[in-house]
Amino acid sequence: MTMTGAAVAGGRGEIARTSLRRRIESHPFSWLLPVALLLGVFYLYPIIDVFRLAFTNASLRGGEEHYTVDSIRALIANPILLDILWTTFVFTAGSVIGQQLFGLGIAVLVMRGERRRLYGMTALRTLVLVAWVIPGIANGLIWQMLFSEAPFGAINSVLRMMHVQPVAWLSDPNIAMVSSIISNVWRGTAFSMIVFYAALKAIDTTLYEAASVDGANGWQRFRFITLPQMRPAILVNSILITIATLNTFDAIISLTGGGPGRATEVLSLYTFNTVFRNLDLAGGSVLSVLMLVISLVLAVGYASMMPRREANE
Repeated sequence: MTMTGAAVAGGRGEIARTSLRRRIESHPFSWLLPVALLLGVFYLYPIIDVFRLAFTNASLRGGEEHYTVDSIRALIANPILLDILWTTFVFTAGSVIGQQLFGLGIAVLVMRGERRRLYGMTALRTLVLVAWVIPGIANGLIWQMLFSEAPFGAINSVLRMMHVQPVAWLSDPNIAMVSSIISNVWRGTAFSMIVFYAALKAIDTTLYEAASVDGANGWQRFRFITLPQMRPAILVNSILITIATLNTFDAIISLTGGGPGRATEVLSLYTFNTVFRNLDLAGGSVLSVLMLVISLVLAVGYASMMPRREANE
């Protein structure tokens, strides 16, 4: 009798579990609700609030807040904005191109070294990754010491030993941007290397073997096999590092502070200064919305170049 009761209870439990599983499968959104709430609180609400603040006169000084479009008008009429956007374009384009080229070069070097079983490939990957884990502020301070025009500046000290005239890395407006790009490329190359290294690993080696049989040299294999196969990875990496570079201000603020003058003041740093130095919360919100729009436009542009899968695949 006891065994029969246990069997009945077990059967009921199995039926209840099956019923619960079916309810979950038919109504999955109820189980995704906690995640949606967390994402809404920590991501969606701040975005909505920024849009709201962009249509106010909000200030970190406090005071009565009311809705207006004066902040948007002030942004459009600000003659500095075009210079800031051009500086941002130069910094972003130089950083993205540099990170892509160096990341791809290092990934190819490591891949070929591993295939030939050369020593030091692991050390090379680790060395590149070290730059990636360094915080942006620390990265700027490191390069500030390297680019320093004082007697202890590392790079200029080497130039003096070679009887070469020292370079005004941070005080010359034309060279300061190049210095900022070099610093950002050094830090961000590791991410591109990881993406490209994974993409290279996924390429079928029989493609290279067939190309070798057909008499293709190294450059031809790279051009007609490696690059086409890596196109999705290159575009995805472009989206990620472009958005990351657009939001970079910590490395610049510690390296040049946006100077000399406004030579290296990118849009993210200009937004930071607007909010925390000018205490203009509404103006900073407008600039944040502008950065969001630029990021979305660039992301859509990159995504439109992604290869499309055939319908019958």
